Amino acid sequence: MSHALYHIHNDPLDLTSQSMSVLSSMEAPTAEVGLSPEKIENEKEGGPMFHCDLHDTEIVHKLAQMFLPGLASACVDNTTGDPFNTAGSVADDLRKEMIDYLTQRSESFVAETVIFDDGADGEVSDHPFDIISCFVDDFVNSKRNLLSQVSGWLLSDKREDNIDDFVQEMETKGFWLLDRREKVAENLLRNVDFKNSFHCSMSFINAEDLANHVDNCNFKPVICRNEGCNARFSAVYLKEHDSECPFKIIPCEQKCTDNIMRREMDRHCITVCPMKLVNCPFYALGCRSAIAQCMVGKHCSDDLHSHLLHLLKGIHKDASGGDLNRRVERIVQASSNNRLAEARDIRSLKVIVRDLEAKLGPLEVSAIEKTSAETIAKNENSEDIGTKTKGGAQASTSSDKVEVNATLNKNGAENAVNNEDSEHKENGKKG
Repeated sequence: MSHALYHIHNDPLDLTSQSMSVLSSMEAPTAEVGLSPEKIENEKEGGPMFHCDLHDTEIVHKLAQMFLPGLASACVDNTTGDPFNTAGSVADDLRKEMIDYLTQRSESFVAETVIFDDGADGEVSDHPFDIISCFVDDFVNSKRNLLSQVSGWLLSDKREDNIDDFVQEMETKGFWLLDRREKVAENLLRNVDFKNSFHCSMSFINAEDLANHVDNCNFKPVICRNEGCNARFSAVYLKEHDSECPFKIIPCEQKCTDNIMRREMDRHCITVCPMKLVNCPFYALGCRSAIAQCMVGKHCSDDLHSHLLHLLKGIHKDASGGDLNRRVERIVQASSNNRLAEARDIRSLKVIVRDLEAKLGPLEVSAIEKTSAETIAKNENSEDIGTKTKGGAQASTSSDKVEVNATLNKNGAENAVNNEDSEHKENGKKG
């Protein structure tokens, strides 16, 4: 055994380069096995029947895309560790076997379903894509050699890489073109779609009736009419696709005058849309309004008094509400050319107000307002003092009792001393 063969035999994962070289030397097939649908002519009143052969375009396309990875998997697993064969060397034979296998399984599917339906343990999908996918998996499993059946290989990343590389190589070399795979998919779909949900089953006596039907058939293939979208699907799904097509031009969701591509709508609404909601420029002062971006100017003009009041509250913190409202009126009257209404941020508004207040002079507080403010302040101070002293009242009561008792005891002691002195004096007089 040569060194090269020994290396291949002992390294079953290194298959890609050799299979590619073999496949690149193969010519694209000029004929396919089972690629065109079989013509069926039923006799009715002495004439042939014309059948509509239209199918669900999307399902057929998905099936055609699934065939190539399935074939690549069968080729890679069939030649794993084989020093004499590569995936590319068996691709043509396995493709023919795969088409024959899928055709036979699909033709017997309805009969098998009727026979085994009552004995089924669980629910089995009746969707054609799921059914044919199972057929492809069964074919791939049947082509695995002994070495590829090892669980470590089946779960390895190297296997997936080899399959992906081989798929890419077949696509590059045009080994099994998409339109030919779709022809196979159409045959299989018709065989397993016993409910006629994904293909048209109508027949006509003459070709003219068939042609008239095709123009209005639900399964007539159409291409999305929205610029930039190349999706293909059956006519029955046109409205459904159009309602969610990312390339469709639709009116702005926020009711601005622009028409936007659906896939660009979110970005438009949160960036450049004039109707997007923004906070008031004077949010930091206390205005909590949320307005459309295009209405900011009108809002600043309409709510000028409110914004000025918020600003003055921060400047004259001890002033009452009445004084601040009067100050706002004087500032507005002193302003000219709508300078205040044109302010679009806190800084510019503060500059204008500062200049106007310098001309107006200090804020005048009315006597009534001042008295009310002082009364409120005194009441607040009284409440604070009461709160502070209330807690200490109970403690002072016990100390007062102690002081009273001490005073009584002191007075009692002094009285006792005085009484003794009086008795001594009386006794002296008697003697």
